[in-house]
Parts: sequence; structure tokens; C-alpha cells
Amino acid sequence: MNFVVTPPALSLVPVKNSADFFPVHRIYCVGRNYAQHAIEMGHSGRAPPFFFMKPADAVVPVAEGTVGRMCYPSLTADLHHEVELVIAIGAGGAAISEVDALSHVWGYAVGLDMTRRDLQNEMKQQGWPWCVAKGFEQSAPLGVIVPAAQCDWHGSSEITLEVDGELRQKGTLGQMIWGVSEIIARVSAAWTLAPGDLIFTGTPAGVAPVTMGQQMSAHIEGVGSLVIDLVAPVSSPLD
Repeated sequence: MNFVVTPPALSLVPVKNSADFFPVHRIYCVGRNYAQHAIEMGHSGRAPPFFFMKPADAVVPVAEGTVGRMCYPSLTADLHHEVELVIAIGAGGAAISEVDALSHVWGYAVGLDMTRRDLQNEMKQQGWPWCVAKGFEQSAPLGVIVPAAQCDWHGSSEITLEVDGELRQKGTLGQMIWGVSEIIARVSAAWTLAPGDLIFTGTPAGVAPVTMGQQMSAHIEGVGSLVIDLVAPVSSPLD
């Protein structure tokens, strides 16, 4: 088979304690899934979940025990961190029931939904999509995928993020408004899930800016950790 352009490389995420990789198909993200984060964003209550997407190649895979590197993106002066539990889908399907949802999970990971907050606020004011604020290159740093059977998280498991050793975000997975089974059911009602899909499940309160030279350390009890250095930006002719 011949191609008129070079086919893009697969986005691959390492698997814990394995030489294997998890190939990324699509990335779905749940918005405002922790009540206190919804409040800090100017909202409140258990509203129906809504979703946005990132391209598969937004992933910055970080091998276990290593420090990842993310380039500070163009067009923003207000880059925010959002630590999240990430679901890795192993078996696809549409209209998946909450009862069956966990059987579609291959594993879990620690992820960061990096956000150009100034651009997101501008998009909200204009009533425009958030793509430029959420779906840019390297906007989804991700730790190793841990097989579900090897995870030991529960409702009281802590989810935290530190910047240069200072605690910024702290919550528990039980504080999610919509749990894992509910999220999978809702996403699969709108899209047909496929093996390789990732679902970012939302972030607790405490989102804040990060700048070049800072280090973000994320941790989810029972899942793992992720460490990312924020380095010099990729130059852009529009900067």
C-alpha cells in the first residue's frame, strides 16, 4: 500500500511492569466533574456531564520512574494544570450500561488536562468551542497505564498535584460527581467507544497557573504518579 503523505505515528503509552504499550485511539474529557472545581469555575450542582476531546497525539507519555517534559504552549500567558484519573478502554461498545461498564476498562493512569485558561475564558465569552484551549499539542501528559486488576483505588483514594513541592490540588476520587461507570455509560451513549480510547474524568479544585521551569508532580493513591517539567516553548510565527 502506498501513501501520498507519511502516515502519522501511533500515540503509545507504556504499560506498568511491561514492555508492552497501550495505543491511543481517541481522548475524551469530562468537564466540571468535581463540585468544588465547578464552583471555582463559576458553576455549582450535579449538572448533566458534558464532554470535550483532545487529539490522540496530544498525549505526552511518561515512563515509570522518569520525568516527562512538556513545552510551554504558544498563544497563552495563563497555562493551568488539572490532575485527573484517566480510564483506558480495552473493549469497545455503544450504549454501554453502567452495570457492564467496568468490564470495558483495561486500566487506569494519572493524567494532566493542561488548559490555556485565558483562551478558554475568551472562547466561553464568545460562545465558541474550546478546541484551542484544550486540544493543543502536548496538552495531555500521561503516566503509565496500570491494568485494572493491579489498581487499588477507591472512593477515599487521594488525588493530588504539587508544583515545585507546593500542594495545589487535593481531593478524593469519591468526590467525582459522576463515577467511572456513569462516565463510560454517558460517553458510549454519544460515541461508540473503541479499544485504545482514553477518558479523562475531571479534576478537583485548586487549578492554577504554571510557568516555565516549574515541575508538576501528580499522584493518585492506588494508581500511581506522574512528574512533568515545563520547559521552553516551541517557537511560533504568531507569538
